[in-house]
Amino acid sequence: MGPVTGTTGTLVLAGTPIGDLADAPPRLAAELEAADVIAAEDTRRLRRLTQGLGVHTTGRVVSYFEGNESARTPELVEALAGGARVLLVTDAGMPSVSDPGYRLVAAAVEQDIKVTAVPGPSAVLTALALSALPVDRFCFEGFLPRKGGERLSKLREVAREPRTMVFFEAPHRLDDTLAAMTEVFGAERRGAVCRELTKTYEEVKRGPLGDLAAWSAAEQVRGEITVVVEGAPSGGEDLGADELVRRVRVREEAGERRKEAIAAVAAEAGLPKREVFDAVVAAKNAARTGHADGKGLI
Repeated sequence: MGPVTGTTGTLVLAGTPIGDLADAPPRLAAELEAADVIAAEDTRRLRRLTQGLGVHTTGRVVSYFEGNESARTPELVEALAGGARVLLVTDAGMPSVSDPGYRLVAAAVEQDIKVTAVPGPSAVLTALALSALPVDRFCFEGFLPRKGGERLSKLREVAREPRTMVFFEAPHRLDDTLAAMTEVFGAERRGAVCRELTKTYEEVKRGPLGDLAAWSAAEQVRGEITVVVEGAPSGGEDLGADELVRRVRVREEAGERRKEAIAAVAAEAGLPKREVFDAVVAAKNAARTGHADGKGLI
């Protein structure tokens, strides 16, 4: 379908509070009142939001969430093409950021329909700012896979990422996620667990991933969770297998057990433990067949 012709409407993406209603952008109330159509991730939360802001809406309200996003997008684009002002709000934060919105924005842009935004609170940026980790470069990874094996695979994909990483996580999966991060990134990699941001019981726990994993396992952490993890140390990608084996050997000769030595080398190199382990096993096999590279690892 080609671009629409004639007078078209405007799609407005509006940020909503992530916890404290007082953080609502000043323009949000005006947009809620002026919208011809309000697409809400949860219409019940929208009702609470408008009541809290003292706003009276006159536009048509429709639900727009992950389950109906694909089916409802053409309907909203049709409304926009007819000149409507469509306001998109999600449960908290900015639409499209781990929330519905991308499909509608892409479809509107394809039809040359104006898209604008009411900037508002963001759990990603708030957690990043509070983490005490480098903020000059960062990336957002959203939610990790729920299954353990898939979660580990995803973390291994980003194990060498040099930028600070931001993740969302459900409280009942936090223990498993921090344990997996400790395994893949190393126990000494720094992180921050941000809970209930801007709410009454806001908490930011900072420290090495190993300590955060132990804390989470001992506590019953509740609420909405954002996890921030520092990027991999520079230079990790340049370490060859021989250097990894040498570092493990040095630690073993100093009295560390092999498992701990591998974990420590992986952490300082910014590599998955599996990669260091495989290098050590290869060296061990080489030693058995008479190759010098495996000396000391038998």
